[in-house]
Amino acid sequence: MPIVAIVGRPNVGKSMLFNKLAGRRLSIVEDTPGVTRDRLHALCEWRGRAFTLFDTGGIEPRTDDEMLKFMRAQALIAIDNADVAILLADVRAGLTAADKDVADMLLKAKKRAVVAVNKCDGIGAAPAEIYEFYGLGLGEPYPVSALHGHGTGDLLDACLEAFPPADEEGRQDDAIHVAIVGKPNVGKSSLLNRLLGEERAIVSDMAGTTRDAIDERLEHPLGPFVFTDTAGLRRKAKVEYGIEHFGVLRAIAAIKRSDACLILLDARDGVTEQDTKVAGLAHEAGKPSVIVANKWDIVEKDEKTMKRITDGIKRDLGYMPYAPVEFISALTGSRVGRLFERIRYVYDKAGVRIPTGQLNEALAEAAMRVQPPTDKGKRLKIYYMTQVSSRPPRFVAFCNDKELFHFSYLRYLENQIRQTFGLDGTPIVMTVREKGEE
Repeated sequence: MPIVAIVGRPNVGKSMLFNKLAGRRLSIVEDTPGVTRDRLHALCEWRGRAFTLFDTGGIEPRTDDEMLKFMRAQALIAIDNADVAILLADVRAGLTAADKDVADMLLKAKKRAVVAVNKCDGIGAAPAEIYEFYGLGLGEPYPVSALHGHGTGDLLDACLEAFPPADEEGRQDDAIHVAIVGKPNVGKSSLLNRLLGEERAIVSDMAGTTRDAIDERLEHPLGPFVFTDTAGLRRKAKVEYGIEHFGVLRAIAAIKRSDACLILLDARDGVTEQDTKVAGLAHEAGKPSVIVANKWDIVEKDEKTMKRITDGIKRDLGYMPYAPVEFISALTGSRVGRLFERIRYVYDKAGVRIPTGQLNEALAEAAMRVQPPTDKGKRLKIYYMTQVSSRPPRFVAFCNDKELFHFSYLRYLENQIRQTFGLDGTPIVMTVREKGEE
């Protein structure tokens, strides 16, 4: 997912433009310079293309103030990680030396940039003063009004042209894209190196070594794989603004564009609170997953240890009972080879398509075993069910009254479908519609 950062000197309207593009008030807007000290981000979409938009503090290239230095450092990190930077200036103030200094930063960073000149609030032709902003050396300036929204469409079109190719357009092969995710220091980089058979990723005992999402392709007898090593996902309160913040965002983006996920745990710790949140990201994204208990070589074990830990994982991650559990040692390589078969298995299951006739036969049998619920003498009637998509399998059930379709009965039908058609390894999405409803 591309990253767009709004940068510029203080008090040119960056936060107001951010709020206008994001469609909601997220940044504090004041006339006082320096109100925005950290970076805020929002997920946005334009012409069917999703991107992450960042608001940054004002850049004062020459200052001795410690807070302004901090804000400048934060903005420079945003520039370094962004795919496109929007340099925002103020038409009323004209082209200033500070604007030129910010433009020089973008040119030195060789960053794709779009110049937006704010406070062009009038309707009609752009004011003549806008043409002096060609002097920034970053191409055509776009007149915008962050207050009213004028010109933001043309600005976003210019950003869109500067975006890198979409993942879907760049994926021409049939490789299975796998995101390796987990909290810091559970061995994600060690596992990547073991899977690839060589040292590609830096391995350290210090949490946070991996800052970006790293893609590595591997040809395997089961087919081509692309593994993505991601930054460790810590609790939000512990994520410091800076490079780590962008690493977390890219890890989340890697989950969304993956075909399957390897969710790494430390076998010694079992499932921690942070593990449940990381696994929840993969589950909510609808990704087939394999839960990988790493560091199995240093666990004190007997003949019952594996079952006890597996039962604990299934209990603590009760919302994803479909995910198989594997015990490995990325350090020694023990049982790592089994992961390829597991990934291929869950990937294939996520792509299953069930004919409507077979699906409704299974539905009828399930309804015979357990009658649909009733309320005040009115019984739920399920007319039919159909699969509308795959990866993950999505089903729509049409009934007489959605209010009667209790959550527990929906889970019962989901389990029956999973057992009948062997959909272990993949999440299932069930939607209820009343007859005649779109």
